[in-house]
Amino acid sequence: MTIRTILVDDESLAIQGLKLRLDAHEDVEIVETCSNGREAIRAIKTHKPDLVFLDIQMPGFDGFSVVQGLMEVEPPLFIFVTAYSDHAIRAFEAQAVDYLMKPVDEGRLADALDRVRQRLSEKRQVQEVEKLREVLAEVAPDAMNEFAADGDAPAANRFEKLINIKDRGQIFRVDVDSIERIDAAGDYMCIYTADNSLILRETMKDLEKRLDPRNFQRVHRSTIVNLSQVRQVKPHTNGECFLVLESGAQVKVSRSYRDVVARFVH
Repeated sequence: MTIRTILVDDESLAIQGLKLRLDAHEDVEIVETCSNGREAIRAIKTHKPDLVFLDIQMPGFDGFSVVQGLMEVEPPLFIFVTAYSDHAIRAFEAQAVDYLMKPVDEGRLADALDRVRQRLSEKRQVQEVEKLREVLAEVAPDAMNEFAADGDAPAANRFEKLINIKDRGQIFRVDVDSIERIDAAGDYMCIYTADNSLILRETMKDLEKRLDPRNFQRVHRSTIVNLSQVRQVKPHTNGECFLVLESGAQVKVSRSYRDVVARFVH
């Protein structure tokens, strides 16, 4: 897998330094370099790269303006590179893969590229599955039906493995598997892990789309539970019950969601 890459920075020395560091990664192919935001937008639309290293502070169009200028096309993955740490929160809000400080540390660069490889691999797996679906639907509709019945595993790659949460002025990168439960309060989600609780501004409906339903299920209109964290089911009155989680927390399951409990009692 080759990672087709564009470098964007108004300082030529910064581009040269990044090129030297990327030479150690044989799967990275630099297809273009740009010295400003307008050039970057044109180059991205022309080359359709997998990855863009993007400086934030540039004359005219800054890095965030470049991202906004690509809203009508499928954007590449972005790694922001800057000398100023105060842009970190906005970078993660723009769904950047990572945020690197100048001068770029080789270890941090390697970690960022590993995340890029994982994202691209997941994306390409989903694309291959979709191509196969299209071919089967055309030439073998019966086989397509069988494939659809079995297709949940590859499709699971589209679900989030890490969630960036801005809370109390900091960015937390939360491993989805570490999440125990999620409680809704309007447009805010309270996300509980074994050792922390964080607030995410997002609706329950949108967050559900990002989580693998094989692991995360709603058990109440305002609560989602990580099923792998369930250790006990305690019956309650009126057809309701409580799930006892790994941490000892108890979550009520309303009657409307009793089918979730059924998988624990077979």
